[in-house]
Amino acid sequence: MPAAPLSQRIADAADLCVKCGLCLPRCPTYVDSRQEGDSPRGRIALIQALAAGTLIQSPIAEEHLDGCLNCRACESVCPAKVPYGVLIDGGRAILARNRPRRAWTTAILSTMFSAAPIRRAIAAWLWLFQHCGIRAIVRAGWFGKRIARLGFLAPDIQLVFDRRSSVSANATPVKLFAGCVGAIVEPELATQLARMLAACGFAALTPRRQTCCGALDQHGGRPAAARDLARRNLEAFGTDAAPVIATASGCAASLLEYPQFAGHPGAAQFARRVTDPGRFLQEHGAGLRFKALPARVAVHMPCTLRNVVGERAAWATLLARIPQIEIVELDPAESCCGAAGAHFVTRPDAADRILQPKLAAVRRLKPDLIVSANVGCTLHLAGGLRRAGIDVRVQHPLALLAGQLATAAPFE
Repeated sequence: MPAAPLSQRIADAADLCVKCGLCLPRCPTYVDSRQEGDSPRGRIALIQALAAGTLIQSPIAEEHLDGCLNCRACESVCPAKVPYGVLIDGGRAILARNRPRRAWTTAILSTMFSAAPIRRAIAAWLWLFQHCGIRAIVRAGWFGKRIARLGFLAPDIQLVFDRRSSVSANATPVKLFAGCVGAIVEPELATQLARMLAACGFAALTPRRQTCCGALDQHGGRPAAARDLARRNLEAFGTDAAPVIATASGCAASLLEYPQFAGHPGAAQFARRVTDPGRFLQEHGAGLRFKALPARVAVHMPCTLRNVVGERAAWATLLARIPQIEIVELDPAESCCGAAGAHFVTRPDAADRILQPKLAAVRRLKPDLIVSANVGCTLHLAGGLRRAGIDVRVQHPLALLAGQLATAAPFE
């Protein structure tokens, strides 16, 4: 059966909203601005009117919809189970359909990140930027505050080449989804996860033809491009029963929602294979042993992990198995850090305001290390800490676990 037109899908989903307002305290942009147009129900009303043709697209309407972080915190408290993610993606698709030029930036970024040769070139350029002294000059403010901020966001880059684990021929295969930005910023994670999996008796395979998960296009008003990327990944990962593990929670969230936007008969079966690495290691890593680490570690919970993937405790539970470690929550209120895909780059002022409570929590808790399972959160948190002069490292929890691993398969 063909999918219903976009306007009809929006109307059906928007009709579920009873405008109760329970979502307002959970919406970081509404809490920041106190404007109804920046709340979930306000945005739903705008999207509904745009889809029905009763509202003329304007810069103000675009500003309200573009300001959404897509954190999906509203969905977690909604009594009517409104699929807000479907609505905000649909609203942005309407905006791009009416004014195609607004999606050009997303198109350029998507093209860059979905092509492996370009990703390798970006990684090499960032490595050179890091080591030749230009980054220090940029961070010093020689080119203005905006450029300096980007310099602080630029991470330390490791140029990692393919490495393969020595595993038993009888090991159960597991397929890794490395992501696009993650492959640039955290290329070592695939190796670290493979090492952890090998210690649990699994053989980690990384399909060569995988590409970007499609989240950038799906949330940026380019659903056709997102479908194309999704279909390429579905072909790359095949139709076998091997679990699919994404190192970044944002990618995992997108892969889990392929049945909603991929338009492919195999999407539902594929989504059932997708799992979070923390959950997988918790379920299959009973035999893992870790070296002691006398340190206070603050756990940051990404919105995608909490509100879409539905995993809240696995990483903290795994980390707690490290002897002498002290685990603290960075933000018990579970608010967004403001990263939100490309939001922390395209809307820096709003993103930095939303980040401030996280920085205040770091000052209060004084952790030795912060862990976050999403690459965007890691970049945004680390950049904010550097600008604030707070010397605390941010890394993926998988990197910490792999570094403390005491039992592992031989690696070459």
